[in-house]
Amino acid sequence: MRKYFNACKLFTLILFLSFSTLASASDVQDLEKTLANSLSLKKGSTERLGNSGKAIQSYMKEGFVNRKPNQRADYTDYYLLKKPAMFMGHELIVIEEEYMSKYIGCCVSPGMGVAVKISGNSKNLENFAIKNKCTLTNDVDIQAELKSVSIKANFPHGQYASLSCRERDASR
Repeated sequence: MRKYFNACKLFTLILFLSFSTLASASDVQDLEKTLANSLSLKKGSTERLGNSGKAIQSYMKEGFVNRKPNQRADYTDYYLLKKPAMFMGHELIVIEEEYMSKYIGCCVSPGMGVAVKISGNSKNLENFAIKNKCTLTNDVDIQAELKSVSIKANFPHGQYASLSCRERDASR
């Protein structure tokens, strides 16, 4: 009888873990979708589909980024990922949000961007950038880019890219 109850407990635990893993995978996909919407253009306009602040708050809520940016330089907040996340099949490294909180000089370009470590090739990012009037920069020296805004971080060797989807990118 005791073995039966232990087996039932084990089965219930496995069932619970399975559902929580599925829910977690779904949450991560929702995060990626929210981020992609924030970078995407509304059809026929230069306005972004989603809200960049809400997208970043979603990553905060799930513990992927700090509650405060790792750095703010000029008009841009930089959030380094604390745990692995993907964006369009590539490893997400940094989320950037540019906005004006107070005037510090010329020239704010509201919007957001991401830096990723490329897995395979970047064709899907290139297509996304063209479709959504973003600027994709391949072969980014991520260490130097972050160092230029006073962020010290070590990343493994690899190919990195930056996708910028700001107002200035959409108006080109």
